[in-house]
Amino acid sequence: MAETLFEVETPRGGVSAAWHDGGRKAPALVVAHGAGAGMHHPFMAGFCDALAEGGVSAMRFNFPYIEAGRKSPGSPKDAIAAFGAAVEAATARTDGRPVFAGGKSYGGRIASMAAAEGMPAAGLVFLGYPLHAPGKPDQPRDAHLYELRQPMLFLQGTKDPFATPDVLRPVLRKLGKRATFVPFDGAGHSFERSRKDKPADNAAALVPFVVEFVREHA
Repeated sequence: MAETLFEVETPRGGVSAAWHDGGRKAPALVVAHGAGAGMHHPFMAGFCDALAEGGVSAMRFNFPYIEAGRKSPGSPKDAIAAFGAAVEAATARTDGRPVFAGGKSYGGRIASMAAAEGMPAAGLVFLGYPLHAPGKPDQPRDAHLYELRQPMLFLQGTKDPFATPDVLRPVLRKLGKRATFVPFDGAGHSFERSRKDKPADNAAALVPFVVEFVREHA
């Protein structure tokens, strides 16, 4: 699938971005990468390619720390500001059509934090939401989720150490009708079930659920 590479200006400088066009009347999803891998990871590229083929435009981008060649995410403030700039860039390309926001793991968490601070989004899409650190289910990072009014889609592996079912279940219950949950039985944090799985294929398997959610709320 063809993509258009460009740059998004953030308070921390320009960052790389790619636009995957889903068609003239397509809504869009701005999707951010996980903490340990940038926008060029096969999971990200595969997800955005498949999303555009499904009729939803996709935009992926780097957070400033990745663009600068660092491994540590650093301040959430910088990532939140970058996400806001990315959504503005996507909005400029959609001619008024709905723009959704989300991401893989850390990227999804930043999307939710940015939305809680007022970033506009028609809905939020979480690909493996990091509800708590591995081994620390007693310390969920959920408080800001209850401030969100947008519809939310949670795609989660049942063996994800970042969101054990016993912790995720009451959060979803409290969010009520705002949350749509799709479990992937036996899948881990990146939706893998074995070491032979290819990240791009794992990502593409999520797309039908995302397309359905976006079309419902666009």
